[in-house]
Amino acid sequence: MEKIRSSTSLCLNLIPPMWPKLPLPLKVSVGGFLAMEIYDRTAKVVAPKKAKLEEAEQQLAVIMELLNAKRSELAALEDKLAVLKRDCDESIQKKKDLEAQARLCEINLKRAEKLIGGLGGEKIRWADEAKNLKIKFENLPGDVLLASGVIAYLGPYTSYYRSICITDWVKFCMNHRIPCTQNFSLSETLGNPVKIQFWNLNGLPRDAFSVDNGVIVEFGKRWPLMIDPQGQASKWIKNMEKENLSIVKLSDADLLRTLENSVQFGWPVLLEDVGEELDPSLEPLLLRKVFKHGTIDMVQLGDSTIEFNKDFRLYITTKLRNPHYLPEISTKVSLLNFMITPEGLEDQLLGIVVAQERPDLEEARQQLIVQTAANKKSLQELEDKILFTLAQSEGSNILENEEATEVLDSSKFLVADETTVNINQSRESYKSVAQRSSVLFFSITDLPNVDPMYQYSLNWFLNLF
Repeated sequence: MEKIRSSTSLCLNLIPPMWPKLPLPLKVSVGGFLAMEIYDRTAKVVAPKKAKLEEAEQQLAVIMELLNAKRSELAALEDKLAVLKRDCDESIQKKKDLEAQARLCEINLKRAEKLIGGLGGEKIRWADEAKNLKIKFENLPGDVLLASGVIAYLGPYTSYYRSICITDWVKFCMNHRIPCTQNFSLSETLGNPVKIQFWNLNGLPRDAFSVDNGVIVEFGKRWPLMIDPQGQASKWIKNMEKENLSIVKLSDADLLRTLENSVQFGWPVLLEDVGEELDPSLEPLLLRKVFKHGTIDMVQLGDSTIEFNKDFRLYITTKLRNPHYLPEISTKVSLLNFMITPEGLEDQLLGIVVAQERPDLEEARQQLIVQTAANKKSLQELEDKILFTLAQSEGSNILENEEATEVLDSSKFLVADETTVNINQSRESYKSVAQRSSVLFFSITDLPNVDPMYQYSLNWFLNLF
């Protein structure tokens, strides 16, 4: 268009000057001619371009049609690629899952081998234990009744009188159809074998009478007052409670201060050599007159009100052989006869004889006792952990619980039965010496019935022996 305008201007400039003098119609015809000429020239230039434009547009339409077709093919290929990629990812994940399952299967096979190898020897023992537990469960009502009676009433009496009472009580239960164990034993009903072994290691005689006393000390609701002329109970308490144990007497000036500190911090106290009367200031402690001050347990001791720690323990001993305690005292404490028995003394004397004649044998026995106690403790801890683990694994595969498998595998337990039998057989050859010496000691202890001047202690006899 710019070219047309410029051409028109050029043509108008070429018209001679006289043209303006021409008539108007002639001027118009000349202008129209020029316009037609310019249009013709312009049309000749534009017409090919229009043709090329139409041809280009047709080619563009064809190309766009091809492009759209290719785009459709590309979208289809992309969809197919996405499906293939998803299938590939699923296959890879499935491969990983199968590999993980294969590894878990191998681990479970190893764990199963451990369980089969580790618990194979425990089957018989566990089966016997299950039978015994079933019998104990059936006899539980009567056994608990008898145990309560022994703890409440038979503490002050001798082994012989206790056995007579227990036999009568068992017959009574049988006659009234109360299920109970015919050969009832307090230590088997309430005692913990591991704890009893610990007591024996700390000086408690191994006879059944002394072990029952230990059970009464543990389960009694009142503080124990132990009749201990031979010092067996004091020795046992001092060894068992050697950490933070305070040893006091009624004659000590700082008795109440020591008790106050021990009550507050939960430390054990051994009150030795009491007579037939106790200090009245101890009554709130003996009766456990504990009261609440806010959320804290408090007790009145003397003129002071102090915090009562539940870990506090009080042990009382007397050297009197046959004390006469009033009912008022008997209701405040748990009286226990800790006089040594022939069986307990015989075991001690046998140990002395064997240590003198066969020190290697006695040393091996002591090591075996310590080892057996440690093994029993470990066994009980493992069995408790096994039961807890099995309870936690309820409803799931036990082999998938690594901790459970390790615990069950570690429950293999070695008991040196053969060594124990050999040592006991060797000790039997010296048993007659211990028996005769035990009889001799108890004959000596009866001499005060003849004349009070004949007073002999167990330590004197052991040193003489």
